[in-house]
Amino acid sequence: MVQKYQSPVRVYKYPFELVMAAYEKRFPTCPEIPVFLGSEILHESRSDDGAIHIIERSCKLNVDAPRLLKKIAGVEYVFFIQKNTVNWKERTLRIEAHNETFANRVVILETCNYSVHPENEEWTCFEQSASLDIKSFFGFESTVEKIAMKQYTSNIKRGKEVIEHYLKELISQGITFIPRWTPPPVCGTSISCGCPGLILNLLSGYARSPLSCSLLFPLADKLDADYIERYLGQLTPMQESCLIRLRQWLQETHKGKIPKDEHILRFLRARDFNIDKAREMLCQSLSWRKQYQVDYILQSWRPPALLDEYYTGGWHYQDKDGRPLYILRLGQMDTKGLVKALGEESLLRHVLSINEEGQKRCEENTNIFGRPITSWTCLVDLEGLNMRHLWRPGVKALLRIIEVVEDNYPETLGRLLIVRAPRVFPVLWTLVSPFINENTRQKFLIYSGNNYQGPGGLVDYVDKDVIPDFLGGDCMCTVPEGGLVPKSLYQTEDESENSDHIRLWTETIYHSASVLKGAPHEIVVEILEGESVITWDFDILKGDVVFSLFHSKRAPETTRKEATLPSTSAAGDNMQLIDKMWVLGVDYSHMESPLVCREGESIQGSHVTRWPGFYILQWKMHGPPPCAATSLPRVDDVLASLQVSSHKCKLIYYYEVLASKDFR
Repeated sequence: MVQKYQSPVRVYKYPFELVMAAYEKRFPTCPEIPVFLGSEILHESRSDDGAIHIIERSCKLNVDAPRLLKKIAGVEYVFFIQKNTVNWKERTLRIEAHNETFANRVVILETCNYSVHPENEEWTCFEQSASLDIKSFFGFESTVEKIAMKQYTSNIKRGKEVIEHYLKELISQGITFIPRWTPPPVCGTSISCGCPGLILNLLSGYARSPLSCSLLFPLADKLDADYIERYLGQLTPMQESCLIRLRQWLQETHKGKIPKDEHILRFLRARDFNIDKAREMLCQSLSWRKQYQVDYILQSWRPPALLDEYYTGGWHYQDKDGRPLYILRLGQMDTKGLVKALGEESLLRHVLSINEEGQKRCEENTNIFGRPITSWTCLVDLEGLNMRHLWRPGVKALLRIIEVVEDNYPETLGRLLIVRAPRVFPVLWTLVSPFINENTRQKFLIYSGNNYQGPGGLVDYVDKDVIPDFLGGDCMCTVPEGGLVPKSLYQTEDESENSDHIRLWTETIYHSASVLKGAPHEIVVEILEGESVITWDFDILKGDVVFSLFHSKRAPETTRKEATLPSTSAAGDNMQLIDKMWVLGVDYSHMESPLVCREGESIQGSHVTRWPGFYILQWKMHGPPPCAATSLPRVDDVLASLQVSSHKCKLIYYYEVLASKDFR
């Protein structure tokens, strides 16, 4: 198996030329990197104008491996070939390295790049990637892989200090500025590159890391190392690599909205940073979120009044670690009554909204406390729990909720504090615990009776002035007290069984439309200012359609048109806006080339508007191309025409207008 590594973007807050001067000082040997024993120049060349400088070296490394393994392999040291190409004009350095020792058994490739920061030319960016492929190694393949990965990651950690060390050394010597390269004079016999000779002696690339950076946001769709530390937490080099690689994969393959970095990281943690397993879990969750429109649940879901009164849960400040604190008085909740009155779908929807709100609060607390807050704490009070809560449909609903949350909100629960657990609790725990992930179960702290009071109890995790009054604290808690749901509000079993239309996400953001022959479906978007972005996402459920985007300075009239079909076929939800008297190219014009969309296809796209006005999204039925007057129609065209004329096309669509700055 090929092991891969991809670093985040590391930023030096120093100009490229000064970083290169510091970079040069670690050659030909570097006490700061003990594993690097020395190097020898194999080839060196420069372009005529001095802008390009290429050096190829053989580098000698010491490997921290067991003596027996070295003896079996018959080597004491390993050698790498490293090619460095510095472009002073473009201000870039590219480093390419591969192993020379055991090249027929082990393939190690590394690429490093130094370049100017895209938003600040006085700063320098650094990235590196590497791969390890062990084909065979005397039966010690697994051992060699572990040694290689361990030593590589440790060198990355050590390398983070090297450039900083030599930059400080340069500054202490009074060197704080080095002029940039300038073209040599056209006339004359001497050639000057415009850069000190010190810089032209650049060597290889084992110094890998920058100084600090204040850019705390993803850099041009890449992750900055300081952004990771500030908003995501301390990660090992391999964990950083897993996050970056999975994120890159999503950017290249995922057609929908790219999840936030902390969301991706949760799935990696849930699968112990196994990229393949995390990718599978995340993709299933993204599909689920799109199918049920979970991204919009906080805007679309409004809890019924019954939930506001009888659902005994709510947010309550935060714990000592800054995690949002959610309090659930489960023992006081009439779960049976809620399921009977609302159905499990409504309860599940409510729980999903709680989880979405929890993620939002984590982001807010991250900004408030200045450190990564990626999970919340849940305080569950079981006072009043009895056999009523073990009602089978209620337990079934609970298990379903647990399953959905485990699959789609992994690593969001930082700690679960269970207090006043009664004797019946072990029965409930026996039923529920097998469905809870082992990592999650380890976060449970269970207190029976009054054991939660005093040292070792809640005060270890929650500030005393935040402990709710019903648990002996001084803080008034607004979480509803619950009570029995009146039976008059119960649904009958028939109503419950026939409540498919009252499922989760009944308020869909997707609209449906029918497209008939001669009656396209059109929607209009008014843009008041330029540089907006119109996005669309639609699925063709039946038939083939042609999608187009038009622009007009005139406001179309919203009228429904009847299709040119027999009276038994009504246009239904079909809407036509473009007047038949309008002339294409005069009254309105194409903004996007017509796109033929086949049945079953899912289409996503966007358009950056250049002018204000009215933008019209149009779906019309796709028919066979017209035949020449001198030729007979083909049999396939006739059959397709008959099929199209006898069926209407169906689609569901969603569109949104965003400011260009918010689009990414």
